[in-house]
Amino acid sequence: MFDSVFGLPFHPLVVHAAVVFTPLLAAVAVAYAVLPRFRPRLDWALVLLALASPVSVFVAKESGEALKESRYAGQTPPPIAEHESFANPLLLTSLALAIVGLALVWAVNRSQNKVLAGVLSVLAVVGAVAVTFYVVRAGHTGATAVWGLG
Repeated sequence: MFDSVFGLPFHPLVVHAAVVFTPLLAAVAVAYAVLPRFRPRLDWALVLLALASPVSVFVAKESGEALKESRYAGQTPPPIAEHESFANPLLLTSLALAIVGLALVWAVNRSQNKVLAGVLSVLAVVGAVAVTFYVVRAGHTGATAVWGLG
């Protein structure tokens, strides 16, 4: 299912969604957390990115595993193994940030609990830093594995 589309490997096609949606999720989550006056304009963007980012990361991870199996059949080269090592942490941090982002939107709009919103804002900023680290590392090691960039 995650192997190819029209004979092309699916991973290089879908990975760009994760590389775009995840940093956008991080940026919008931080903006939502630290710029309260912009929250009404950022509500739907944060909600949509909280859905799009983890899904795109999951599809990129699964398609990467399918590509690795079809190309290397158990003989994973070290650059690919290093790139692959960032898949689960990226998925987990994108899921965590998505949950925190959704909870923050809820806390601001529904519960209006300022303490809860403050705690979730701090968690959003921390989560944004973590997810940005992992998306950059995954992207860099992937580019290094494919293009031999140092």
